[in-house]
Amino acid sequence: MDQILEVNDLTKSFFSGENKLTVLDTISFSINQQDTISVVGPSGSGKTTLLGLCAGLDLPSSGSVSLAGIKLNALSEDDRAYIRNRYVGFIFQNFQLLPTITALENVMIPLELRGEKGLVPKAREILDRVGLGERMDHYPLQLSGGEQQRVAIARAFFSSPKIMFADEPTGNLDEETANKVTSLLFDINREEGTTLVLVTHNMELAAHTDRILQLKGGKLIADKQLRVV
Repeated sequence: MDQILEVNDLTKSFFSGENKLTVLDTISFSINQQDTISVVGPSGSGKTTLLGLCAGLDLPSSGSVSLAGIKLNALSEDDRAYIRNRYVGFIFQNFQLLPTITALENVMIPLELRGEKGLVPKAREILDRVGLGERMDHYPLQLSGGEQQRVAIARAFFSSPKIMFADEPTGNLDEETANKVTSLLFDINREEGTTLVLVTHNMELAAHTDRILQLKGGKLIADKQLRVV
């Protein structure tokens, strides 16, 4: 199966005065299309930094990231944004919905940014899939946390991304709601054939994926295959 993400000797350092802080230290791994991967580790281990580098939101101090066969290091910020818009979906812990527009309008934003038209029927369909067919005209503040995350999941999959990056997607939800959102996320991901890279400190959530990458102190200390894909 073709690789969708390749990370080689990835290092990210920051300077504070004369002090150098290395957040990620020579990390290498690759991910095949349709794999589901979790990235785990304690706070400060570099999980979110790694996710941002893999998605081209930031550039490494050294090493490289190739996404869908495209080396991100060589691209301008605008070109990386184009690649993200074409290939990448995001789900965040704090939902990242725009408060002044409805659930339906939030879902359509990624493809509207591409200039696509006639999006309402498809957006209504995906909101039905996540169980929000009766709530699509509501604003984010009129929705519960679980409902807001369902909107975020619908928006993330609406553009049919090749790879989905999810950063603590159940971190702001109670256990019952988190379990429902987890089932929904994995069900849609499987139906769509999307690659999923999930950052979490929740080992129960990580156990849903095919493979676990464990970070500690900025280093990749374990790469464990949970199931054959």
